[in-house]
Amino acid sequence: MSTDAFPFPAEVAAGALAPETDIFADADIAEFGRALTDMIRGVIEHPLAASGATAVFASRMTQLPGAVLASWLGSEAPPPVRLDPKDRRFADPAWKDNPAFYALRLFYQAASDLTDDLIDSAGVNPVTAAKARMATHLLLDAAAPTNFLATNPTALKRAFETGGMSLLNGLSNFIDDALHNGGRPRQVDTSGFTVGVNLAATPSRVVYRNDLMELLQYEPQSPQVHQVPLLCSPPWINKYYVMDLAPKRSFIEWAVQHGRTVFAISYRNPGPDMSGVTLDDYLLHGPQQAFDVIEEITGAETIDVVGLCLGGALTVIADAYLSAVDDTRIGSLTLLNTLVDYSEPGPLGLFTDERTVARLEKQMAKEGHLPGKSMAGTFDVLRANDLIFNYVAANWLMGQKPPAFDILAWNSDATRMPAAMHSFYLRNFYVENKLAKDQLEIGGRQIRLGEIKHDTYIVSAENDHIVPWRSAYKTTHLLAGHNRFVLSSGGHIAGIVNPPGPKGWYEISDQLPPGPDQWRTGTTRKSGSWWEDWAVWSDEHGGPMIDPPPLGSDTYPALEDGPGRYVLA
Repeated sequence: MSTDAFPFPAEVAAGALAPETDIFADADIAEFGRALTDMIRGVIEHPLAASGATAVFASRMTQLPGAVLASWLGSEAPPPVRLDPKDRRFADPAWKDNPAFYALRLFYQAASDLTDDLIDSAGVNPVTAAKARMATHLLLDAAAPTNFLATNPTALKRAFETGGMSLLNGLSNFIDDALHNGGRPRQVDTSGFTVGVNLAATPSRVVYRNDLMELLQYEPQSPQVHQVPLLCSPPWINKYYVMDLAPKRSFIEWAVQHGRTVFAISYRNPGPDMSGVTLDDYLLHGPQQAFDVIEEITGAETIDVVGLCLGGALTVIADAYLSAVDDTRIGSLTLLNTLVDYSEPGPLGLFTDERTVARLEKQMAKEGHLPGKSMAGTFDVLRANDLIFNYVAANWLMGQKPPAFDILAWNSDATRMPAAMHSFYLRNFYVENKLAKDQLEIGGRQIRLGEIKHDTYIVSAENDHIVPWRSAYKTTHLLAGHNRFVLSSGGHIAGIVNPPGPKGWYEISDQLPPGPDQWRTGTTRKSGSWWEDWAVWSDEHGGPMIDPPPLGSDTYPALEDGPGRYVLA
């Protein structure tokens, strides 16, 4: 790779890579162990409060036998602890109908409640308390009775029904994971997925390549297209094709089929030689370079942009950056699950405080980048039951093969983060929230969100644990244009990979009151996908219909078929 475009430190490029750490080592960067120690010390120093929590636990335990007996006799008496009916780990009827399993579940919940009460009694600061709570919940999730054969009724029944074959299959899965997957259960069977065949498969051409990104231009699928082209700006935390996941489940395919000339950035997966790449480089050699190429190929005066997650934040930065010098090439914006105000980042805030960022910077300095598995491990910890222990029970105890699921296949295709860029991003966005405060400087210009006066379509997802929707709603009052906020069903990814179907829904409103909960009281819920609402909005902003532009140009000829080279690395 040529390094002419970027200031790569030679000493980093020559350094050796450190071993990749597993998810629990990654979690320790956030000092969960220290938080647990401080919590235990606080419990010891506040014996009266701790004794109160213990007394509540003892009271619940004395009520447990009566509750079990009442349930066994068919009574509907309330249990001594609150049981979450949505906890899928305990969906098997045996957890209610069998007195032994019911007692085990009640005890497990009482112990979980005790740990929360002890943390509340410890008198530690809110950040330490939140980290201690996440750490104890992770340990409790690992110790859940559903993770052990003798105390998992579903696994026991399956073993009986299969004559023990499920146990042999589970042992085989465990050994394979121990030898080839770092001792963690596999989340997905990727054997049936191939990038460029049934993932990232919408027909396209690579029309530009530099040392940071490839630019794809998609083939038209309608006789005429809107005059205004559309650029998809993905995050580089993951590979771009979450926006072009699979046929019938691809947002890019949807946009192409609805008359848009679509371009998409595919970022290179950085190695240690890209340690010095900065956020400035991502702006200047990513979206801004893409604008130049798209303008030359299509002749369009304006370009609409769809930004996802960190790619959405860069989209906002690019708009403000160009607006500061009266560059009017950007048209409308679409922001998908994007944080602009990082003051309330949700669970990720536990991994992005000052001390954690400082420790992470030391790790990245040794390796030149943040390993892809480290980032993926952090996301797994945030949803450990769904992304870790669910597969312990399914794969190891019940002998099932991991599912063949396109989202999980994409999720397992991890990417790395350049050290300089990631450090800048964590400090300036999460720690100091400079973007929302108009204090961020990129490419020698101060980024002022009030400069953004374009119409913006903002999508968030109700169950997003990476970009909480209430935090994303703040964007509506930071950008000066006419904004439309849409709340979708699903989470961070399923809220975006959201093709029309009977199970989905979205909420909209013509009003944008100051707070998200005020907004939601005035919304209308519609069945289906926000893609359908966006298509109408997109038609209104895409300009008149014209003949499709050529694929590439004399200046930027098509280099090869999509999805290109960078996505495969």
